[in-house]
Amino acid sequence: MHKILTLNNISPLGLQRLPREQYEIGSEISDPDGILLRSFKMHDMEIPESVAAIGRAGAGVNNIPVEAMTSRGVPVFNAPGANANAVKELVLAGLLMASRNIHGAMRFAADVEGDDAAISVAVEAGKKNFVGSELPSKTLGVIGLGAIGVRVANAALSLGMKVVGYDPLISVQSAWQLSSGVEKAVSLDHLFSQCDAITVHVPLIDATRGIVNAERLKMMPKGGIIVNLARGGICDDAAVLASLDSGHSHCYVADFPTAALLKHPKVLAFPHLGASTNEAEENCAMMVADSVREFLEDGTVTNSVNFPEAHMPRTSGHRITIANANVPNMVGQISTLLANAGQNIADLLNKSRGDIAYTIVDLDAEISDETIAAIRSIKGVLSVRHLRATA
Repeated sequence: MHKILTLNNISPLGLQRLPREQYEIGSEISDPDGILLRSFKMHDMEIPESVAAIGRAGAGVNNIPVEAMTSRGVPVFNAPGANANAVKELVLAGLLMASRNIHGAMRFAADVEGDDAAISVAVEAGKKNFVGSELPSKTLGVIGLGAIGVRVANAALSLGMKVVGYDPLISVQSAWQLSSGVEKAVSLDHLFSQCDAITVHVPLIDATRGIVNAERLKMMPKGGIIVNLARGGICDDAAVLASLDSGHSHCYVADFPTAALLKHPKVLAFPHLGASTNEAEENCAMMVADSVREFLEDGTVTNSVNFPEAHMPRTSGHRITIANANVPNMVGQISTLLANAGQNIADLLNKSRGDIAYTIVDLDAEISDETIAAIRSIKGVLSVRHLRATA
């Protein structure tokens, strides 16, 4: 029986992927094998030593101490792309609202008073202040062409926009999905200089902090729109507000409100709505529940932010998995130790990612606790798990 601790409400459709006859699930579970969460901040939490896997029902993992978990040999899973459609739709809504001045027009209409005749006169007189522009005449720059950025780029093309993308680390899968109509920017400066609107879809790391800054905003044509539904900090908010005040930029669409942003008339602020749809929450929960279950039961690694992808069909009911520092001769030491214990290896898979390596080993016979302890004592080994086949 596996034990799963939930730190937030997880969609029932996700929890249904964990059969009750095999999993005990709750918000007050002690000594859990796995943890499922959404936005709970784990950095100040004492994470039990029993934890073998953590699953975030979403894309970002800033709320999880990933580095500390890696040092313990614990994979952290997320759900990349599960909320992509939800975010894409809100990006398009933000672009439309900004281009057509819808947010200002709605505030104006809400303040109109009087009878129907007076309202009609006021509306006709006031609408000239909210004349907008249409998207097909504009160029959109998409920074980050992962699951979300690709969808945004393709959808903007279908709306008649010219689209320029920038992602020096684009994956093969994303490249296959990206429309051939999306033009490639050779640099961020190149992208900003030719785009009427910019949308960012990158994680918040040192390399992406403040990539939308004062210098790059000046490169944009006058009347630019900035959309940030990715993470606060990717845009230099002070620089964006200064650009809005000067009249160079037209609107800032932000999903991470601050006191300064909420007070500004040219800011369209959402309360972190990017992935807030029923469908996105369900998709994220199902995807991450599947990843955690596959890891706990078979050692399979899919959609981990800190472990290499690892998939190996079982060739026997006797499986062990080892996470270790990615240094020379680790597999050799493990194999030698197994051979000295009289164990024959039926199959073996070894993968690495940065400073960590992960090995799945199928054995012809049951392995003893003493042999597992001996593997665990090898310098550089972070975790060892013995996975018995379920009936």
